[in-house]
Amino acid sequence: MKSTSTPTFLIADDHSIVRQGISLLIKELFFNAKIYQSGTFKETLKVLKDTKIDLLVLDINFPDGNSLNILSETKTLQPGLKILIFSAYEEDLYALRYLNAGASGYLNKGSNEDEIKQALQSMMVSGKYITQNIKDRILESYISKKPLNPLEQLSNREVEVARLLIKGFGNMEIAELLQIKKSTVSTFKNRIFEKLEIVNLAELIDLFQLYQ
Repeated sequence: MKSTSTPTFLIADDHSIVRQGISLLIKELFFNAKIYQSGTFKETLKVLKDTKIDLLVLDINFPDGNSLNILSETKTLQPGLKILIFSAYEEDLYALRYLNAGASGYLNKGSNEDEIKQALQSMMVSGKYITQNIKDRILESYISKKPLNPLEQLSNREVEVARLLIKGFGNMEIAELLQIKKSTVSTFKNRIFEKLEIVNLAELIDLFQLYQ
């Protein structure tokens, strides 16, 4: 793997205009920076295999997949790699998921220029970046004793029932599979919805997709 004494950046995004815009901001902050670009996961992994990168600015969705699936692979290639997720997806829904999966920071694409520069500088200096909003959520979780992952509130049996509901099984089928009464399934379902503060199956599916 080729190494360099200058700060090296890899901007991985399938939109050229995003890559160019971030490149300009990086050059303003680090005049001697070496900047690589990629538009697919395949290209991203190739650069990481060939060149030592200090900071990877990574989008979530690409034509050839979702970045959540390759975070571990990027860390395997370069264990000390700093990763800033830069996405249009809602921070409240996605930031903690990606931070837990191995990213070092999360920034929404709707952020202004100063916020983007602050994130880039923070990533290079401290190796991490989270917004005040996410800091507040973590603090709120600590104070309220409620988990950041809402699914952690469910008992093992409730998780079993929830997974079967998501797979499309009805109450009677779940009762037969788990060898419990149909009324018990209904009770579990009500508890699941109450704990997760949801009202329908679609919301349950969304939560499991986000946090599992």
